[in-house]
Amino acid sequence: MIQLNGQNLSIEQLGNILYNGEKIEIAEEAKLRVVKSREAVERIVQQDKTVYGINTGFGKFSDVKIAEHEVSKLQVNLIRSHACGFGEPFSEHVAKAMMVLRLNALLKGLSGIRLEVLERLLWMINEEVIPVIPQQGSLGASGDLAPLSHLVLAVIGEGDVYVNGVMRPSHEVFERRGLPKIELQAKEGLALINGTQAMTAQGVVNYLEAEKLAYASEWIAAMTMESLYGIIDAFHPAVHEARGMQEQMAVAERMRDWLKDSKLITHQGEKRVQDPYSLRCIPQIHGASWQVLNYVKEKLEIEMNAATDNPLIFDDGGLVISGGNFHGQPIAFAMDFLKIGMAELANVSERRIERLVNPQLNEGLPAFLSANPGLESGAMILQYSAASLVSENKTLAHPASVDSIPSSANQEDHVSMGTTGSRHARMIIANVRNVLAIEAFCAAQAVEYRGVENISPKLYDKWKDIRNLAPAMTEDRIFSKDVNHIIDYLKPNG
Repeated sequence: MIQLNGQNLSIEQLGNILYNGEKIEIAEEAKLRVVKSREAVERIVQQDKTVYGINTGFGKFSDVKIAEHEVSKLQVNLIRSHACGFGEPFSEHVAKAMMVLRLNALLKGLSGIRLEVLERLLWMINEEVIPVIPQQGSLGASGDLAPLSHLVLAVIGEGDVYVNGVMRPSHEVFERRGLPKIELQAKEGLALINGTQAMTAQGVVNYLEAEKLAYASEWIAAMTMESLYGIIDAFHPAVHEARGMQEQMAVAERMRDWLKDSKLITHQGEKRVQDPYSLRCIPQIHGASWQVLNYVKEKLEIEMNAATDNPLIFDDGGLVISGGNFHGQPIAFAMDFLKIGMAELANVSERRIERLVNPQLNEGLPAFLSANPGLESGAMILQYSAASLVSENKTLAHPASVDSIPSSANQEDHVSMGTTGSRHARMIIANVRNVLAIEAFCAAQAVEYRGVENISPKLYDKWKDIRNLAPAMTEDRIFSKDVNHIIDYLKPNG
């Protein structure tokens, strides 16, 4: 059981909630903060103070005062009108992460929402009642308004949810479970949607997938090294200590560990003096991507525990401030950086694939690793596909955060496009996984030609895993089916 308190949720814990079914509960001290914050909102309504989002309109309508008897209607109108998302839904993992992150942020006790609303969110998370949330429609400032509005529609019984993978109206699910309808009160709609949880949730899922791929890219590259009689000297600790990049040193150390006791690895001067960059510079290239991942993880974990709505209520209601914590610029930059770091792992992987299949570069392996070159094409088109994927990534890697477009009659005149960046990062990561799976398939075939008895013990275990998923290339067949099995193996729950 993971306890949420709005302060210290980690990516590892969220991963356990998403992929391992870990249940959550609300910390008692967080409940007290929520209750006090709600009392402050109720005092504001009773005293008829003018406070943005409690008894005013939204965005350009912030100067419009709302009568006390209409503040509840204001909140449900907000959700209905803002639920303007389009396109394919976010994955169930991302939608669940959005709920967890929104709940965790509201438990900071700065948002003025009732505890019973948060307990409904908690119930939905633990019971795997997952909102259907369209991916498109967020500008990434004023929060992820459209996606989070669809989340809230599900919470109040006006949206759709997935239950055991089947889409159903949420009000039917609540009625069958004997749960009362949630009626939003003052500020609650705004508190639920004014945040960065769509881009951050997708960002966390991106990170979890990217981290596994970054580790996998190393053993896959090591198997390619063996296939091509790679030179181990380039991974000597002295080389990497001389530069001082910690991530680079760590990759070199892991590469030496993967290649320990290999009979296929060579030393400089035995077959050639130097390897090409795609082999020799694995620690430098992959290490730089790890620098990106470390930066992204740091920013995501801060945002996961941040109050990102507006206004925020401090000092038991004595201080209510309209600010801009909903602006997604920090996560927008992080997601654009992640796109570049992950795209490079695919770029260098594709270059290694080319060396494995090209008879002029592959140290005597059959052309395209084919068992019968000419009659059978072998891995020829697998390299084509890898090239297509890395080319697509170059387009997707264009930073979304350099764009902005004004909204709400120019009141919201600069936006982050962070959710677009986060969605594009997801697409790049999927392409990277596909390219690495192609390299793994080709490398497993190549080491068979060299003799699997000669590969390192640790890589032999990985080779067996691949062979359990994809048989050896003895003749042409539909290789995409084999690669798809490896793709699933490289996913976080694979």
